[in-house]
Amino acid sequence: MRATDCDVAIIGAGPYGLSAAAHLHAADGLDIRIFGEPMSFWEEQMPRGMILRSPYVASNLADPERALTLDGYQEQTARQLPQPVALEQFVDYGRWFQQQSVPGAHVDQRRVLRIERNGSFRLDLADGDSVRADRAIVAAGIMPFAWAPPEFRGLPAELASHSSTHRDLGHFRGRRVIVIGGGQSALESAALLRELGADVEVLVRRERIYFLRRARGVLHRLGPITRAIFAPAEVGPAGVSRLVSAPDLYRRLPRSLQDRFTVRSLRPAGAAWLQERLEGVPMTFNARVVEAREQGGQVELTLADTSQRRADHILLATGYRVDIAGYGFLPHGLLDRIARVGGYPRLRPGFESSVPGLHFLGAPAAWSFGPLMRFVAGTEFAAPALTRAVLGRRH
Repeated sequence: MRATDCDVAIIGAGPYGLSAAAHLHAADGLDIRIFGEPMSFWEEQMPRGMILRSPYVASNLADPERALTLDGYQEQTARQLPQPVALEQFVDYGRWFQQQSVPGAHVDQRRVLRIERNGSFRLDLADGDSVRADRAIVAAGIMPFAWAPPEFRGLPAELASHSSTHRDLGHFRGRRVIVIGGGQSALESAALLRELGADVEVLVRRERIYFLRRARGVLHRLGPITRAIFAPAEVGPAGVSRLVSAPDLYRRLPRSLQDRFTVRSLRPAGAAWLQERLEGVPMTFNARVVEAREQGGQVELTLADTSQRRADHILLATGYRVDIAGYGFLPHGLLDRIARVGGYPRLRPGFESSVPGLHFLGAPAAWSFGPLMRFVAGTEFAAPALTRAVLGRRH
């Protein structure tokens, strides 16, 4: 195998990987390499027609000059973006961001099969090459963390699948589909399915659906108060939103408070603009599936109240559960050296794990730095904090 040296290898080319690359590339003398196809998860694992739940102001990727924003994208490309931003336009924005901030020569679309640590890091690639780097930044996204409730795991993929596996929901046209979940993914999938001609029902474990209305009503009329209690990213309830948007402060709170605020901030909820699109979609609340079995080419569900449902397909919009062991490129020997809490790495300032020089960005950083790390808005804190740590260690 050939070996190619660089200072920093970034695994993943989504919002966190690209934002980190933009900051690191701007630092004089750093040789970086990004592995992955820019914005591929957003393009390939999200359904066509999707709209971002995050507000416009919280959907910017982070560059050092804060010039490569959505506003900058519109000005330089003469394109008009709707608010909220549509998926296809966000993907195009992310690729424009990469072209403006990181030269193409630094982007390597080959897949990383394995990372080993022996002094420096060695990345083994799918084509047989290897790359050695002083540091490795894991920004590989959430796809390996897609979670399915155990009662559905015995069903074949043609009868039950996670929502992240469908780019095109059009093939469900004319079919009976039951969506499991009560958050944005479930609700938007149900709306898209109905609009595409599917017969759809939503089963929600909770007693109601929460819709995000933070800037409406009385608070909307009290602009300064609204801005004081809600950060632009709008992650978390009043007051807590400000703490969540200050990760350095948030991580210093007592662990019991962090855990409580995280639950409140990540509660399943949908954007208010979905309500009109969901009119006429049947929803069953307090619905807990206790059995799912194949029956004559369909799925038969039995609920806790003994009622039953039949469908051609079950769409599991049941979220993601972080466990970095799901990253296939991290071998057991390396995983054993990473201090973890559940599936999360325990990270020091600069997003560095207990393995020196190995950093984690995005959702895996949420236990250490709070729920903002699950959202694009977290790039504005993570990318400069990571860069400071890399430069500090270097000098």
